[in-house]
Amino acid sequence: MQLDLEKLMLDPHCLRFDSSQSCAQRRHGLCASIILFEENLKIKIKVVGEKASILVVLPSLLTLFMASLSLTLLNCTSTVEHPHTTFSSSFTTPARRSRYSTCSFAKKSLKKFSIDGPESSGDILEDKFVKNGNLGTSLNAASQNSNPLPSRSAVLQACIITSGLIAALGLVIRQVSHVAFVEGLPVLDCSTEVSFGFELWHLELITGLVVLISSSRYLLLKTWPNFAESSEAANQLVLSSLQPLDYIVVAFLPGISEELLFRGAILPLLGTNWNSIVIAALIFGVLHLGNGRKYSFAIWATFVGLAYGYATILSSSVAVPMASHAVNNLIGGLLWRYTSNTPNQKLNE
Repeated sequence: MQLDLEKLMLDPHCLRFDSSQSCAQRRHGLCASIILFEENLKIKIKVVGEKASILVVLPSLLTLFMASLSLTLLNCTSTVEHPHTTFSSSFTTPARRSRYSTCSFAKKSLKKFSIDGPESSGDILEDKFVKNGNLGTSLNAASQNSNPLPSRSAVLQACIITSGLIAALGLVIRQVSHVAFVEGLPVLDCSTEVSFGFELWHLELITGLVVLISSSRYLLLKTWPNFAESSEAANQLVLSSLQPLDYIVVAFLPGISEELLFRGAILPLLGTNWNSIVIAALIFGVLHLGNGRKYSFAIWATFVGLAYGYATILSSSVAVPMASHAVNNLIGGLLWRYTSNTPNQKLNE
């Protein structure tokens, strides 16, 4: 009689989390799934014997691995122990190991879980996992009080790596478009549409962009609270731990790399017209969301992208927006440093 091994596998749908489930219910489900998978895997090995192909038990092994990995990422247990198998998490402390015995409790309540359903066992888990009501309060208070800013080295390293990747992407797009154009494909050559050339009259254009953007930013900081809040959050995250000379790095590297990608590659690839200017500016604005920067900052970045895009088409050179962007970044950073209370408080500590 041939045994239907597929019937021995746990229904994979049990690993899908419902948004209404609490974290304790999810932990219980994962622990119960791991136990059942182990039992099913042992039965399979006993039934098929040494002649079995690895493909027979591979699905169970993979699912068992994913379940235990999900359990580790939930950070809900320190050890998941069962005969023949042990899973450990390095994210828990000895104190938490004594408090939480997740899967040992799951073994005892597995029968109740299958009879009464996940809701009743989830309630038991809530009482089991949180014996002391002060635990959650102390953890929340600690997470609220500790909001460390990134170190100087971390900020500079992230700036250098990110700027390098952005610049590399821009150069790749320009080179690919050039090769495609030479091969006769219907693609615009970015390197000929927008070059790295520089002429003396470009200084006037750069100066005008710096005055326009820096003055507009200053007025918005005084008149638009949402934009001021977004700018303050972003500046605190990036600039608080930096020294004055570091501002040159975080101003020029992003300014040069971002303009190389958006105005030196994406814009000419779409065409030297207002449609390409607007599209590149919209992408530029949307990518400036996050890290405390709200929709107001995205609107501002879109406006700045329009100005840089128009200057690029007017000068046929990506050097103009690069220089303007870098100088505007430097002016904005230095004004924040010497007018905001945050860096002064940090220096006085």
